[in-house]
Amino acid sequence: MAKRNAGEIKNAFMMKRSQNKKTFTAQNYKSRWFVLDSEHFKYYDGSLEKRGKIKGTIQLSQIKVVESVDDRVLDNKENVFQIVYSESNGSRSFTLYIVALTEQQRHEWVEEIREAAAKKDARFYPKYHKGAWTKSLGRYSCCDQVDRNAPGCELSTPEQITTRAPSIQNYKPSLGPLPAPPSIPSSASDKKVYVAVFSFTPAQDGDLELIQGEEYEILDDSREHWWLAKNNIGEQGYIPSNYVKKKFDLEIFDWYYKNCSRDRSESILKEEKREGCFIVRESSTPGMYTLSLYTTENDGLVRHYHIKKNENGQYYIAEKYAFQSISELVYYHKHNSADKYEIDPNEIEIGEQLGAGCFGTVHKGKWRGYVVAVKMMKAGSMSEDSFIEEAKTMTQLSHTNLVQLYGVVTRTRPPKIITELMKFGSLLTYLKRHRARLLQKTATLLDMCLQICNGMAYLEKRKFIHRDLAARNCLVGENTIVKVADFGLARYVIDDEYTSSTGTKFPVKWAPPEVLSYTRFSSKSDVWAYGILMWEIFTGGTMPYDKMRNVDVDYVCHSRRRLEKPQNCPQKIYNVMLQCWDHDAEKRPAFSHLLQTLGGLLERGNYPFIGDFN
Repeated sequence: MAKRNAGEIKNAFMMKRSQNKKTFTAQNYKSRWFVLDSEHFKYYDGSLEKRGKIKGTIQLSQIKVVESVDDRVLDNKENVFQIVYSESNGSRSFTLYIVALTEQQRHEWVEEIREAAAKKDARFYPKYHKGAWTKSLGRYSCCDQVDRNAPGCELSTPEQITTRAPSIQNYKPSLGPLPAPPSIPSSASDKKVYVAVFSFTPAQDGDLELIQGEEYEILDDSREHWWLAKNNIGEQGYIPSNYVKKKFDLEIFDWYYKNCSRDRSESILKEEKREGCFIVRESSTPGMYTLSLYTTENDGLVRHYHIKKNENGQYYIAEKYAFQSISELVYYHKHNSADKYEIDPNEIEIGEQLGAGCFGTVHKGKWRGYVVAVKMMKAGSMSEDSFIEEAKTMTQLSHTNLVQLYGVVTRTRPPKIITELMKFGSLLTYLKRHRARLLQKTATLLDMCLQICNGMAYLEKRKFIHRDLAARNCLVGENTIVKVADFGLARYVIDDEYTSSTGTKFPVKWAPPEVLSYTRFSSKSDVWAYGILMWEIFTGGTMPYDKMRNVDVDYVCHSRRRLEKPQNCPQKIYNVMLQCWDHDAEKRPAFSHLLQTLGGLLERGNYPFIGDFN
């Protein structure tokens, strides 16, 4: 924590995830200075040494939730906490996800913010999501709700402390006897019908029980927190207003644009230019809705689909698939599209060559509006049929520190691999190009190691073995983000560079003894290669075992001799490399353990906190 300015309660340099207030914004992370004072929670840009311009402010009185997030559910990160808050007019709420450096730091910030908000009479929600809503899943990880604004599924800390939500316990007015039912009957169309989003057990006379999923008519909503309601058998009583949502209220979804014309919808979607982007809007016919969808066909088209109702009152676009609500219809069509791992070669525009390797050449390209990398596999470079079989699985892997595989082109030979494009290319080239500067920045180098370890921990958890982890197979993007690439491809390569003295194909200088002797690949052999990769990083891209033949490397590894400590590498970091190079594979640490170890070194080493390492 830096020196506090006057009036500040707490400050720290941490990470935040983009809030995605707009429907189509990218999901990314940035380092920010966070400041808590008696009125606001703020965050600023800048570096560890200097606070920059203010980037956001949250009024403490508008905070609804301050809670931890389950570890690894938000892009595989740990020590995450969340702040749910509403706009000043209360019309919309947003969730800010923050990545703390340690568990202790997370705990302290959650307690401090919650206490400060309570002093400003913040009305906390009774429940929250202990998981996270992510674009990759399109739902909450904790309860599978697809609406980003769906009510929580876990009792909040204030609720647990008081056994009832603050909005119920602390702010319930003295209601007195129930008023008589309205004397003027209302038509069915005037009824305010709401659905209970979670259950409520009456705590005193005059309350009405709520059963999750049941419908209730609201008779009096003049009070802010307590409404008079009637259930389907005519019983009346008071209910907490934040336990119910209006039936079929589309305004809680970020894809719903209520008063959007056809021309405006086309303008919004064409500006985004992303295949599959959509909005739902009111149709020009009263009571009807239209789904507007962007496709990259013919240089970009917006198609408009009328959402119709069948005789049972169900919504549909294709009559075969009908649903009780529009949100269910949208969820189905989002998650049941055709398999996309096979890419039509006519959709690919191939541009300049960016590099070449054992697989073939890499080109800059375009696919459905995305700028992508196109790997043009040279003839005979890989076992094509085996790779194609694996490609479908590989496209399902998605992580902040893994290069995203979009799909493959197999209708023409040899196949092409389509991946996300990383601006600065190979980590090996980046290290060599910036060696003099980088070797003076221990924290930056450690941050690179942590990012790669984060991606590898994700693969390890899914029992996916890389087999060729090295600096040449990691890529660098903007803000010094590092991602692991070419995971799993080594199984299919056919190239002399990857052949050992026994004829087995793999990168010898990154291989542990059990691979050199028995071709025994595992996550533990990836850990050995990761230690070599750390050595590459802290030497600025130097070739390990430089000038040694493969057979000499084999001898050195089996004789338990190890690479020497890089000149500017702290001993504690070199000790981690040595752990990765344990002769006994079972004694090598798991990537999940390495994450904690390296994160602890960053925390205790007073290194600048740079980039996304969690």
